[in-house]
Amino acid sequence: MTTADSPTPGPTELGEVTHTRIYNAPRELVFECMTTPEHLCHFWGPIGMSTPLEKIVMDVRPGGVFSTTMIHDETGEEYEMTGIYFAVEPPSLLVFGAAEGEFPETNTVHFNDLGDGRTEVTTHQTNLPMMYLSPEAQAGMTSSFDKFAAYVESLAV
Repeated sequence: MTTADSPTPGPTELGEVTHTRIYNAPRELVFECMTTPEHLCHFWGPIGMSTPLEKIVMDVRPGGVFSTTMIHDETGEEYEMTGIYFAVEPPSLLVFGAAEGEFPETNTVHFNDLGDGRTEVTTHQTNLPMMYLSPEAQAGMTSSFDKFAAYVESLAV
């Protein structure tokens, strides 16, 4: 069973949000799915978006670069994202975000083994533009987590 996301706006000038979710899958699998292009292509992006394997680059190590290109399923419009890994501690922690730019967004993801084949994942995002905190943007994040839950839990069976 997954729990509902719990976005919590924070006190920073740009904004911050925390999502906590429980997945019915072991921590090692959850971490692997978040750090392997062959898995990421199955769930990256909100419902209505796809991220083809050939549009994902992941060098999962501190200082390593990642990039993805999400494609809108109906219009074909492309949305590129590029960033850098700041910390990688398998299977418990990922910290990544923008390497440069106007908004130095940072994502800190903790993977907590609940000891019963389930994993609690807490994602804390900081330095977010306010548009990323809108109800529409948060609904998109929730749908991304929904896609991830369906994918990772299908592998854990």
